[in-house]
Amino acid sequence: MKIFLSIITLVIACALSGQTNDLLRGNTTPTYDELITFYKTYAQQDEGIQLYAMGKSDYGKPIYVCILGALADSSQTFTKARNATTLLVNNGIHPGEPCGINASRQLVKDYANMSEKERKNYPVVALILAYNVGGMHNRSSFSRANQEGPEEYGFRGNARNLDLNRDFIKMDSENAKTFALLFHAIDPDVFIDTHTSNGADYQYTMTYIAPTYDRMPEATRKLMYDELIPHLKGSMSKRWKYEITPYVSMYLSRLDEGIHAFNTLPRYAMGYCELFHTLSFTTETHMLKPFEDRVRSTYAFLRETITWMAANARDIEVARQTARNDYKYKSVVSTNYVLDESTKDSILFKGYEWREIPSSLTEQPRLFYDREKPFTRYIPHFFKYAATDSVRVPAFYIVGAQETKTLEYLRLNEVQMIPSSIDTVVNAKAFKVVHFSNGTKPYEGHYLHTQTKVELKEMNVRVKKGDFIVPLKQDKAYYILSVLDPRMEDSFFAWNFYDSYLQQKEYFSAYVFEEKAVEILMNNPELQKEFRRKQQEEPKFKESRWEQLYFIYKHSPYYEPTHNVLPVYFVE
Repeated sequence: MKIFLSIITLVIACALSGQTNDLLRGNTTPTYDELITFYKTYAQQDEGIQLYAMGKSDYGKPIYVCILGALADSSQTFTKARNATTLLVNNGIHPGEPCGINASRQLVKDYANMSEKERKNYPVVALILAYNVGGMHNRSSFSRANQEGPEEYGFRGNARNLDLNRDFIKMDSENAKTFALLFHAIDPDVFIDTHTSNGADYQYTMTYIAPTYDRMPEATRKLMYDELIPHLKGSMSKRWKYEITPYVSMYLSRLDEGIHAFNTLPRYAMGYCELFHTLSFTTETHMLKPFEDRVRSTYAFLRETITWMAANARDIEVARQTARNDYKYKSVVSTNYVLDESTKDSILFKGYEWREIPSSLTEQPRLFYDREKPFTRYIPHFFKYAATDSVRVPAFYIVGAQETKTLEYLRLNEVQMIPSSIDTVVNAKAFKVVHFSNGTKPYEGHYLHTQTKVELKEMNVRVKKGDFIVPLKQDKAYYILSVLDPRMEDSFFAWNFYDSYLQQKEYFSAYVFEEKAVEILMNNPELQKEFRRKQQEEPKFKESRWEQLYFIYKHSPYYEPTHNVLPVYFVE
């Protein structure tokens, strides 16, 4: 395999040698219209380069994808992408971070200059030109106060002021729906989301976010961490003179206290792709490095990923299918991962010495990185995440036809579902929510539910004609579990899909209900015993007439059985 990799590397390197030119230079990035014109020009000149308007954005203009290695017929192109080894690159999700927008244009020019023989060694490459179309049109020179160049760029929020890199599960934007359509149309083996980083100062131009190690199935984890990342580290340094390191997310407030791995939740682009066992990266170039360097390092990262994919096509396909099968037949899945602060490694890091100096503006100490004093030394690296919960994988879920949003998103993600052809009753389990927490401020248009606790309640569920059965023994099992089980971090419940079920619809009038309450206790000795215990042991309970009556009401037939019960049921 190593010899084969060297041959492929040489072939692709020769094909691309001498082709980097002014597309990687300068301190400007194209507008949306200039970008479309560039790609259309190449698509008109070369049948192997095709441009497709995949669907709507919130701005109204389409989201385009360019496919290198296309066929004349669009259906054949997408069939080829699904069956071949395919890379999907997402550019401009944050248009103020346009390194990938510029770098991807050079990939197109490279491909246009290849011979047919050279193209045979090349994976299918799909390039999303500019995902955040609205942000692309909201250009200025000031929205990223700490960034060096380019001269003018787009804005982070989209047309609805959504951060699209938090939208891949809740799918509030048209952009996210279009992304799901494209993603499943090509089923990419590798995904790269291109960004620019804020944060500490250090020597690296390029950092990367890889999938959270402890979340990954063994097959894809080994391929990612034992093969792909070592290849990128070696080739980026040797061939391009860009040493790379994991994304610098500081453990506390100083680098000497360490950095920690990023928790790639499904709300993010790469976390979403991981639900389908796509090998995923987020590239993060450093904001304080020259724009030209940031573009070139992004281009190098894309190039070296393509080289590795060409040499490891079969291993990638086998690992992904193994991961799918792993989830298809799992009985238990871990969830609610938190950083394991008890376990840390160290990482050799190239930074700058820092110190606190007086601020002439605020008269308070300020952090200062001294670029005249670079260092190379080991710092703590918190790499491990630990699951704090686990969920059993059911045989199937039942979703009522009235949950149109849930069903729409399952369809968009090509989940196999079976409609019920009759009205029937099924003995199943329900999720009864007993606790959750919310933030005090809205987060991307939602009050995200966290720390969710549920009681699994066995009940006879009325399944009406048109409701859907969602089996778990399918390739989309990890996605299904991640969105339908409310205990998963980015479930539909977490994103407020089922909040109407958390509101009680009927109550009682205390002055009328008291006689009924006495009768209920008289007919239920165990409840009466528990009621008297609470009166004796809980002073606040005893002091509240309402709480005492409500306790009896909740344990009576009059209390609505569906309160806090979610409209997603399951059979183990």
